[in-house]
Amino acid sequence: MKESWNEIFEGVIKHEGGFVDHPADPGGMTNLGVTRKVYSEWLGREATEGEMRGLTKADVSPLYKKWYFDAVKADDLPAGVDYFVVDVAINSGPRRAAKMLQKCVAAKPDGAIGPMTLRAVAENDSIEVIEKLANVRQDFYESLKTFKTFGKGWTRRNNEVREHSLRMAK
Repeated sequence: MKESWNEIFEGVIKHEGGFVDHPADPGGMTNLGVTRKVYSEWLGREATEGEMRGLTKADVSPLYKKWYFDAVKADDLPAGVDYFVVDVAINSGPRRAAKMLQKCVAAKPDGAIGPMTLRAVAENDSIEVIEKLANVRQDFYESLKTFKTFGKGWTRRNNEVREHSLRMAK
């Protein structure tokens, strides 16, 4: 396992926060960034509100590793780019994260990171890729109907992830 996994996980958890069930959030009941729908899929049954409220970092870490970190092939991405892409995957889904990355490196935007995308990433400067990812993600956020409600937090997250990713890349 890549050494950056723990750093990535801790960075993401910092942004995800605790239990929320905001009526304007299409994800609904969420804790540590995991929606009830996702946790129910992980469990193979409907998660209770009590389970959602009681989630711990130890509960969600294996889910994040398998469904997000592994799904975007973070082990194969350069330092910094890996963190940014995993954060987008957790926040917006692995397919969207892959498509954003593919857009930034001029790879076919099919939503799956494979050999051609990895080659395109390797041919690009990591700092430039991170900067492009931050811009593409911000444009995505601003296109959402809920930006007025959640935009300030999303923008802060995007900027903090960008800065952390740039530090990792250097």
